[in-house]
Amino acid sequence: MDRPAPERNRRNRSRIAQTTAKLIAEHGLTDWNAAKRKACRELGLPGREALPDNQEVEQALRDYNSLFRQDEQPARLRAQRLEAMRWMERLSEWKPVLTGAVAAGWATAHSPILLELEAEDAKAVELALINAGIEYGPTPSCAGRPGMPVQLRVENPQAELRLLIMSPPERRNRPRRERGVAGEDRLNLAQLRSLLAP
Repeated sequence: MDRPAPERNRRNRSRIAQTTAKLIAEHGLTDWNAAKRKACRELGLPGREALPDNQEVEQALRDYNSLFRQDEQPARLRAQRLEAMRWMERLSEWKPVLTGAVAAGWATAHSPILLELEAEDAKAVELALINAGIEYGPTPSCAGRPGMPVQLRVENPQAELRLLIMSPPERRNRPRRERGVAGEDRLNLAQLRSLLAP
């Protein structure tokens, strides 16, 4: 007897989320929608299958780390957070906030350190990077996109570092999910220091 459709859909969403998490963790896929579609294909599911949302994928990444990376992931996450703290101290003038996988705790070896900075003019941040001899460039996904906050990729041998530069109004008017309402972790420097305290 066939499973009822809602149960089958729930089970397939869970399988897709788990396979997507594996693709992200092992292969460093950054386009989660593409990773979900690839997971569908790998599972032999039709393209019209209901896909899991990003929160389901994040939970699957947490599960994946605890099952398959339990020995290495906590140490790597701590190293990523220490590196984030070092950069936040260096860029403290722009009220840095750590976001993304490193803040949330499910980071993989491929996860960048994402720092959100607040500046009236992004050029001030760029000038400070130049004056400090720090090499940087636009991220490929944001290069030349008008109306988008400036996003820079900093040359950093320890971990990939991305800076999202927002004006004060842009930071205040982030969508709800980005303001921390629906589960996105955001850590200021004091919170990160507290989290890393022995």
